[in-house]
Amino acid sequence: MDYQSLFEQITRAANPAALGGGHVVGHMPAPTTTDPTRFGFAVADLTAQVCGTGDWQVPFPIQSLSKLFTLAMVLASDGDNIWSRVGKEPSGSPFNSLTQLERDRGIPRNPFVNAGALVLTDRLISLTGHACEALRTFLREESGNPALNFDMRIARSEQRHGHRISALAHLLADYGRLDNPVDTVLRHYFWQCSLTMSCHDLALATGFLARHGLRADHSRLLTCSEAKGINAVMLIGGTYDAAGDFAHRVGLPAKGGVGGGIVAVIPGRGTLAAWGPALDRHGNSIAAVTALDTFTTHTGWSIF
Repeated sequence: MDYQSLFEQITRAANPAALGGGHVVGHMPAPTTTDPTRFGFAVADLTAQVCGTGDWQVPFPIQSLSKLFTLAMVLASDGDNIWSRVGKEPSGSPFNSLTQLERDRGIPRNPFVNAGALVLTDRLISLTGHACEALRTFLREESGNPALNFDMRIARSEQRHGHRISALAHLLADYGRLDNPVDTVLRHYFWQCSLTMSCHDLALATGFLARHGLRADHSRLLTCSEAKGINAVMLIGGTYDAAGDFAHRVGLPAKGGVGGGIVAVIPGRGTLAAWGPALDRHGNSIAAVTALDTFTTHTGWSIF
């Protein structure tokens, strides 16, 4: 694969200045997150060889990308029990919908809407004693980056502005869906979202899903069936109520976050990570979606 030529095409297609539009999240006080001209892209193969272009080694807050890894950790420790608490269906509604959670009587539609992520964090607290610390350790090991860390400014800003997340957590507690105190669950959730990683880090850390459940050290994290299940739920819910359009354009399981990052999995082949802070109305990065679309169009590497 001539990655240099491909990266040039991706960079031209995903140029934030040319794409225009979108919005950046205003309550995350990190310069990289609020600069709409940033763009990075990385690809990693099954042997953890990784290359990229643009700002692919610049850390940014992973935000909802953390949900993917907490789901994997809960499945690894607790098997399929989590599926009695969280569904596996498309949301069809915004990722922070209160009305959908109430309509479904406190069972989140899938693990990647915000209510589902709170249930995952709650379960990971019970399983590990300290969810965000366990997540940081896991991501340091899978990415090979021991310096990977939280951004205190972002975590505290999330705590100040996270009124809707707080409302979702209290609604879950009202339905009896949380085992731990609401304040504890929220604290761990906000801190896990503040972890900062680069496209380089994310492409490596997601490799276990391309390797059918095998970690970077080739030990088994998930069964093949569990890895397949995560990829399936990413396909139908990883980009929220834009999942159908994303599957049509890109053709890969993927997870996005309001920090502007998107990770995508090519099972049996490798992983992709793209980043651009400007978001569309669904909360997905405009530049990252365009970059991934360009990659799969030119390579033919998709699951379809």
